[in-house]
Amino acid sequence: MERTWRWFGKNDKITLGMLRQIGVEGIVTALHDVPLGEVWTREKIRDLREYIESYGMRWSVVESLPVVETIKYGGPDRDEQIEVYKESLRNLSAEGIHTICYNFMPVLDWARTDLLHENPNGSSNLYFNYAEFAYFDIYILKRAGAREEWAKFEFPAGVGEGRNVLSEADELAKTMTPEKEHQLVETIIIKTQGFVSGNFSENDEAPIQKFRDFLDLYKGIDKAQLRANMKYFLEAIMPTCEECGMNMCVHPDDPPIEILGLPRIVRTEEDIQWFLDAVPNPHNGLTFCAGSLSAGAYNNVVEMAKKFASRTHFVHLRSCHIFPNGDFTEASHLGGRADIIELSRIFEKENPSLPMRVDHGMTMLGDETRGYNAGYSFLGRMFALGQVQGILATVDRELGIAYKQPGFFD
Repeated sequence: MERTWRWFGKNDKITLGMLRQIGVEGIVTALHDVPLGEVWTREKIRDLREYIESYGMRWSVVESLPVVETIKYGGPDRDEQIEVYKESLRNLSAEGIHTICYNFMPVLDWARTDLLHENPNGSSNLYFNYAEFAYFDIYILKRAGAREEWAKFEFPAGVGEGRNVLSEADELAKTMTPEKEHQLVETIIIKTQGFVSGNFSENDEAPIQKFRDFLDLYKGIDKAQLRANMKYFLEAIMPTCEECGMNMCVHPDDPPIEILGLPRIVRTEEDIQWFLDAVPNPHNGLTFCAGSLSAGAYNNVVEMAKKFASRTHFVHLRSCHIFPNGDFTEASHLGGRADIIELSRIFEKENPSLPMRVDHGMTMLGDETRGYNAGYSFLGRMFALGQVQGILATVDRELGIAYKQPGFFD
């Protein structure tokens, strides 16, 4: 697979010169300076593409060309925003970029409750604690119906047996401090959303109320309606994708659970099969994020890879570990539930030129002091990429595929 790296543009503290030295072939990025809902012009696309190419790499995947909320909930300007999206697709294609990773998650792009959860070896990873998230929902957001929903919450079979998340959230309330509440808000709303979705930023004066306002947009939108809205969007853009050779690949919900009263429609095998069947065009495909999928105890990640490999246009190789109580953390790229070694075999057999990135990595050896985006450390991801490059070299030898390390003589 093509070894790619998510890079956040010219202001990223991780430079393209650094990435060239560690074996990165392709860059996964976006026009992060373009406001939501505006066309990506050819001029801006070309400028960033040429900058990437000047370092000997290529712009392999757009992650993300955001699907604005009005498209997701079916607002009055949905058709107008779909036309904007199609124009951006045409401009990207004209500049030679043909793979678009996007998501259809309402409001939240991804969610964690701890960005620096300590590992036994002293490094740290992203972590999701159900009780802390329930506390955020009930006591900070004060969302109507939240207490009743958490009272009914059940873990999938095999994890969280006997756990009462609502009771744990109520216990947290007895010892919670303003500082801890602020940290939860920063973690769930700002530090995990501001640099990816465009809905929130570090400068928001009232992020909690802004969050509530976004949630209100989805009142009355259930799973069936959100599915219908996704189908409407995909059917509208597929003629443009065919015209321009654009591959759309949706990212699974992260985490793959229903939260905050919002429907989630890309979290299980059945969900993925539904959207592929609903719009059975080969340009309608999947970003196979092994990390997101492995956070769901009900997902058999390897079997899902076998089933959906032919409709996968982009791969995220990472893995999650689910604790017996149901909480989960990012795992080593050689551990966790995802079985990255077997996934590499599956996708190398299907399409050895498929773009792949290691996705989240540990925070290690001072990464936490360098101002990197949450989940996107340099040394931790470099370590993960080294692990995955070793896996790919071994798998390619098994399969008789020539493996070459970029930047080295044969």
